[in-house]
Amino acid sequence: MTPAIGLIIIGDEILSGKRADKHLSKVIELLNARGMSLSWARFVGDDRQSITANLRDAFAQPGIVFSCGGIGATPDDHTRQCAAAALGVELVLHPEAKMLIESRMRDVAAEQGQVFDPQRADNVHRYNMGVFPLGSAIIQNPYNKIPGFSCTGAGGGQVHFVPGFPVMAWPMIEWVLDHPYAHLHHQGSSLERSVIVMGAMEATLTPLMERIEREYPVKVFSLPSVDHPEFGRHIELGVKGGTGAVADAFASLLAGLHQHGAELGPEMVRE
Repeated sequence: MTPAIGLIIIGDEILSGKRADKHLSKVIELLNARGMSLSWARFVGDDRQSITANLRDAFAQPGIVFSCGGIGATPDDHTRQCAAAALGVELVLHPEAKMLIESRMRDVAAEQGQVFDPQRADNVHRYNMGVFPLGSAIIQNPYNKIPGFSCTGAGGGQVHFVPGFPVMAWPMIEWVLDHPYAHLHHQGSSLERSVIVMGAMEATLTPLMERIEREYPVKVFSLPSVDHPEFGRHIELGVKGGTGAVADAFASLLAGLHQHGAELGPEMVRE
């Protein structure tokens, strides 16, 4: 089975509305393209206690988690420190990260027509961007070489840390999905089938939904709407799961709806 996949988005600027989050929809898109799906997502402000608690939870249970934001070296970046605290390890300058950061600094110096000076105060500070929890693995950053990092907790949680900037984060997440987790792509065929139930109330359909979940290895979902421009008040009622199970469960769902005397609209199929 594909492990549960989570997303942690870190930053006061998201919670305050100064910036609109773009990661959630993009990560869902990247996962869906590979036959995978997101199990949960959390938004966390720039608070060390809260970040550490969320990362501790992520490390404590088997699964894959992407953490976006807060891995820089300014005073409002806390993610690297919180990851180390959650793991109970020290922070160290990763040797590969050091080389990548130095390579980036040499590139910038050359672009500016300057001689690279590793002892210059701002350059010394930039090495802090490669100070990661002990035992971290590097995530390459094709945009500017400044890497992200991956850690595994005692409970089996694998957390991958990338910057908050989409132009950097998204290709880094894609690389992780296409390399360490390539074997999880399209692991099993899955299907979603649903039908529009006109003018229905969820409470009256709940016993039918509960019966379908008891009798078939599927998930039942209901998406009510009160002001749809075409269907008006309705519920999109459906099942999702393995292809074979969905076919049988949906047939049973339709039979139950007909017994209720429900007025049905169009059916939908999503792979």
